Amino acid sequence: IFYAAIFIISLCGNSLVLYVICQRKQKCNSTSIYLVNLALSDTLFTLALPGRITYYIRHFDWPFGDLLCRLTALLFFANTYAGIGFMTCISLDRYLAMVHPHRLQSLRSIKVVRRVCFLVWALVCLQIAPVLFRSSLYEHQRRRTCMEYFNFEESRFTPYLLLLACTISFCGPLVTILVCYTKINLKLHAAAKQNSIMGRLRRKHRANTIILLILLTFLVCFSPYHINMMQFMSRKIHHQPVCEELRAFKVSLQITVSLMNLNCCLDPLLYFFAIKTYKKRVLSLLKDLMCSPTVSSVMTAENSSSNT
Repeated sequence: IFYAAIFIISLCGNSLVLYVICQRKQKCNSTSIYLVNLALSDTLFTLALPGRITYYIRHFDWPFGDLLCRLTALLFFANTYAGIGFMTCISLDRYLAMVHPHRLQSLRSIKVVRRVCFLVWALVCLQIAPVLFRSSLYEHQRRRTCMEYFNFEESRFTPYLLLLACTISFCGPLVTILVCYTKINLKLHAAAKQNSIMGRLRRKHRANTIILLILLTFLVCFSPYHINMMQFMSRKIHHQPVCEELRAFKVSLQITVSLMNLNCCLDPLLYFFAIKTYKKRVLSLLKDLMCSPTVSSVMTAENSSSNT
């Protein structure tokens, strides 16, 4: 049920943002390009969710073969680290726009932003490429598990590699986002003291809201998984975990992976505050949904009265 809800909300929210941005007549800005890439990443992962839903319905038995298991794992990790990468880019973009509005604006040009997006995708592909070249299936008690941590636990270097990956791919971006959020807050307080124009302050508050949403997404979705992974790998380097520790880690991994998949549903909130056209379209759709039952009931009442 949890993954089915994620599938529906994510597919609707991310498909709508891709449609809205493609329909926009005005030229896309730097933030819009990063958001399109984020929505694309979420949509690709969402398309792989029916396989995971089937896997959980069958009680951790994967029926689709090794190739589709590898592709599902690839899309999962691609979504995770592309999402982290593009959220970091959005935070830096908002920082440059609000804190340095007259300097370093060349870094926000469309040409540079497209190159940055290409670089993010290239780094993500490089990071997750090993997943595609090794089996993610594991035979256990007449069931084939897919994309479980223990399926990858063959090399003694695994704990070191995972610790390094978590440090680079999670800790670095988190520190960057925290710094951007702090700097923009300081700028807002300074601007408020100087009684700046309200419209400009409103734009800066919107930028602050965007980074706050990114930070909350990091804390809710990405932090539990990476902190859980780092603490377990650190302990594993020093001693071999006993059965109880392995069992507890497996349960915690399932919970934290579920939270990490939740980012596909939270990202549309980011689009809602970042893209005015998307916000208008969503509000319009909600208004139509709320008004349609009322309109139909009024029409039914009128028809019944005219018949009598």
